[in-house]
Amino acid sequence: MVREFGPVPANRAIHLLRQVGHSLADAHARGLVHRDIKPANIYVCRMGLEYDFVKVLDFGLVKFNDKSAPVPQETMLTASNTTTGTPAFMAPEVILGQTDVDRRADVYALGCVAYYLLTGQFVFEADTPMKMFLQHVQERPVPPSQRTELPIPREIDELVLACLEKDPAKRPQSAEQLLRLVRQCRSGQSWDHDTARSWWQTNLPELTGALSLADTPFGSGARALAAAGA
Repeated sequence: MVREFGPVPANRAIHLLRQVGHSLADAHARGLVHRDIKPANIYVCRMGLEYDFVKVLDFGLVKFNDKSAPVPQETMLTASNTTTGTPAFMAPEVILGQTDVDRRADVYALGCVAYYLLTGQFVFEADTPMKMFLQHVQERPVPPSQRTELPIPREIDELVLACLEKDPAKRPQSAEQLLRLVRQCRSGQSWDHDTARSWWQTNLPELTGALSLADTPFGSGARALAAAGA
């Protein structure tokens, strides 16, 4: 979506992040860590009469991280000592191969997604994955408001930078905590159903009429419906 239409305004970004946060909060409450939150795994679509309906996809790298449950840590779908994920959206502790990676890594990745939604750019730019890894581990990110001409309120700058803290202890501690912070952002209140529908009518008019099978993810309308979160 960002590649085709450009960065999204702050109020729409908050609207989308609120839904992603809700989905991740549900996963975290069940002891699951997604470990591959990135734009391509965030699906923005029309769902019935709802526009800008968000689905979080691809739990293929999920890690079961509930120590109180009877399921052993070794039953995760990927090995704990393997670097997993996508370089532009990986938390420092994942890059460093720490064994106690938890839901705060998803919070970091969602901060990277928010950054991309707001600016159309990755948090760090590099010509090799290794250089990008080093930046995530060592460099401080530039606030999103300094990398776009779109207005970004200070509260959103601070929210994104909080997610991008190098130390997991300094980030929101779960998607649920992050969701509470997102809901407090006044900037997102102006993006509602009517605003979203108007955007779709302008940019994807073929998907704003009566729904048919061809306009579902199972039909030929999948191109426009599959406007991934980035």
